[in-house]
Amino acid sequence: MGIHSIRVPDIGEGIAETEVAEWLVSIGQQVREDDPLAALMTDKATVEVPSPVSGKVIWLAAAEGDTLAVGAELIRLEVDGAGNVTEEDLADDAPAPAEDAAQAETPPEVVEVPARAEAPTEPPVVPAAPLRPEGERPLAPPSVRARAREAGVDLRQVRGSGPAGRITQDDLSAYIASGGVPVPSGARPDESVEEIKVIGLRRRISERMETANRIPHITIVEEVDTTALEDLRGRMNAEGGSKLTVLPFLVRAMVRALRDQPMLNAHYDTAAGVVRRFGGVHVGIAAQTDGGLMVPVLRHAEALTLREAGAEIARLADAVRDGSARREELTGSTITITSLGKLGALATTPILNAPEVAIVGVNRMEVRPFWNGSAFEPRKMMNISCSFDHRVIDGWDAAVFVQRLKTLLETPALIFVES
Repeated sequence: MGIHSIRVPDIGEGIAETEVAEWLVSIGQQVREDDPLAALMTDKATVEVPSPVSGKVIWLAAAEGDTLAVGAELIRLEVDGAGNVTEEDLADDAPAPAEDAAQAETPPEVVEVPARAEAPTEPPVVPAAPLRPEGERPLAPPSVRARAREAGVDLRQVRGSGPAGRITQDDLSAYIASGGVPVPSGARPDESVEEIKVIGLRRRISERMETANRIPHITIVEEVDTTALEDLRGRMNAEGGSKLTVLPFLVRAMVRALRDQPMLNAHYDTAAGVVRRFGGVHVGIAAQTDGGLMVPVLRHAEALTLREAGAEIARLADAVRDGSARREELTGSTITITSLGKLGALATTPILNAPEVAIVGVNRMEVRPFWNGSAFEPRKMMNISCSFDHRVIDGWDAAVFVQRLKTLLETPALIFVES
């Protein structure tokens, strides 16, 4: 028997460290070649590290949420054969002689993650969480989804005991052991308090929001009559092809408006005191996923037709939700759109996606009474909420941009007219 060491891979150019978002194995577990070992996160992109060999997990380098350098040791497996770790390597990891014997049994900087319990004779009692409504995607990590597919289990029928109803391996084991019967909820009051470590994507979002909170914002809310836009969108969708949402029309309007306000398509480098203005319009499209908010990037929107933009927005949204988005698809935006869709309120105050200096928020569309000068008539109305970095964008310039968007969306033919 030998020991095989697996190190943190080089995830991308310029990446020096990564966070252990989730361990997909535990100490004592047998793994096969190509089985996923851990989910590593950097720059909002999460990748799974597969095992190059078969063996038994005997050592984990860190706890979930800890950071490791690229090239650092990640995990050790006990394998048949010689392995790739020599006795001299293990001796180098041994504690100093002055340390007591109890400490010497465990290599330094080792965090042992307790192994998941073997299948019990009786299913464990899982704290009840409501089942997911019909059509809503359940919360579960990739390893749980893969195991559920192999077992033919519909995860919508499994009650999750994790944060926000997240389904764990133990939840799935309990469901399978019960013969497919969801663990019933009790009527007793729940006095439990759970401490949840903020890791992975949620920690990255928290850090970015903390940075953005130090930026003085100015937010402008404007009402837009979208009746003509909705009529045009309905006619174009009736012609066939991929369905168009409001977003590609808004992207086209932003491209036109930015021609007159190019300083809004920029990054502000606070440390250098420099505004970097971009010729290409790379629009970040904020999308909600099971793990949190992600912002895939629609690149060179200025060069895309309406339908091309619509198809690419749909592809990017699917990619971030199923976890297939590449790192380069999640970085490099120059201005962002955020929308809560049907859940949107009458108005919001979008937070800047630093180092960008502008963000456009789309709010709920609804039919409202509109005074046309002689009578009220029903019109489809929507508010747009736009926030700006007030350090480099004056209120006047912000207002000009918002009014230009309003004009283009209320008269959508202008979006297609080249001046």
